[in-house]
Amino acid sequence: MSQEHDESLQIQQLASLKPTHFADLIRAAQLIFDPASGVSGRYIKVDWQEFGIPEDVEQNLKSLGKKYRYSSPDISSDIIWCQLDAKTRIWFINNKDELWKFEEAFPALDED
Repeated sequence: MSQEHDESLQIQQLASLKPTHFADLIRAAQLIFDPASGVSGRYIKVDWQEFGIPEDVEQNLKSLGKKYRYSSPDISSDIIWCQLDAKTRIWFINNKDELWKFEEAFPALDED
């Protein structure tokens, strides 16, 4: 294993990041990229700063959401971690237990 990989694991362990946190991050990133959830003809404009997401973090998460737009959120934490810039990593660690709220704010269309 590389030193970078070892450091990544140490940071994740110190921050108590779990696979569910990474899955929540991917789902949030997918919503940030496309709040309309891919529904044709539906457009939703969202001020993500009102949700507590700084603009530079928003851009990093949008690119992540675009890349994994139709993917299952169960992507290896190592793969995701290396795609987060430093500011997004800090934001993620500080907000890891709140990410599920994005899905509540933008429920899927097929839910009751």
